[in-house]
Amino acid sequence: MAMAYRAVWARAVLGTVAALGVMALGGPSRAADDVLRIGFQKSSSLLVILKGQGTLEKALAPLGVKVEWHEFSSGLPLLEGVNVGSIDLSADVADTVPLFAQAAGADLTYLVQEKPSPTAQAIVVAKDSPIKTVSDLKGRKIGVAKAAGAHYLTLQALERSTLPLKDVEIVYLQPADGRAAFEKGAIDAWAIWDPFLATVRNKSGARVLTDGSQVGVNYRRYYLAATPYVQRHPDVLKIVVDELVKTGTWIKAQPREAAQVHAPLIGLDVDTVEQANSRRSYAVALVDDEAVSEQQRIADAFLDAKLLPKKINVRDSAVWTGGK
Repeated sequence: MAMAYRAVWARAVLGTVAALGVMALGGPSRAADDVLRIGFQKSSSLLVILKGQGTLEKALAPLGVKVEWHEFSSGLPLLEGVNVGSIDLSADVADTVPLFAQAAGADLTYLVQEKPSPTAQAIVVAKDSPIKTVSDLKGRKIGVAKAAGAHYLTLQALERSTLPLKDVEIVYLQPADGRAAFEKGAIDAWAIWDPFLATVRNKSGARVLTDGSQVGVNYRRYYLAATPYVQRHPDVLKIVVDELVKTGTWIKAQPREAAQVHAPLIGLDVDTVEQANSRRSYAVALVDDEAVSEQQRIADAFLDAKLLPKKINVRDSAVWTGGK
């Protein structure tokens, strides 16, 4: 399992290099300190909106800081982008992803969290599937992105149903591939998060088998940054966090208006985006002791499942204190 994990991490590194045009891992070109390089995913709602509106560019202009944006397919290659020095700041990734990065020796700092959104990820089955409970997944194929929050959801759902991991077939798929496999019946269930969750439910009538609220999975998302950047530029990060807080508050206060702004930025319809956003907390806050303790429990669960290559102590990771 450790060898398999290292292979996945190596592919993530190569994907990062290809995406950013870096010629060699040993010597990525460092951006000047007047450029903030941000990596994001389709599910990085707050930063997607800030990018679309040019908000950070305007807010950081007085400091003489420009912004570069780089899109990734999922969290694992995104954090490796930070680790190899090609990205300064990672948009929100699921709670599981930093643990795999830490196990690989990445020098990252937890910046802030988005507080729990337990129903924003789920295991779904086709609307006409005979599968009615998690126990019915015995001998079946479950698609999931490795190290994603939905991966932990899958582990916990199986444990709660007393179905051993060895009794199902886990198929590692990125979201686009997962949806294709799910819709053609190549997998029996799909563990996925919003907005992909809302999309597959609305487009194909997928049925939720279980979600985080039913199996005790909180699903926090974390923003992380390269530790050297955090140390050099607390003023820049303070501005970014302030804008994240404002945007998260606005989405919850004006859900329809926010969805109308958000939807065209990610190529989805307004109703689907509003539905997805209703399940996300978007409550941006400092990373507290409760969150760190929860991270340790998740890490230990992955270790017990022989999916994390070594035991880690989450408290060894740096945690931002708000630029104080």
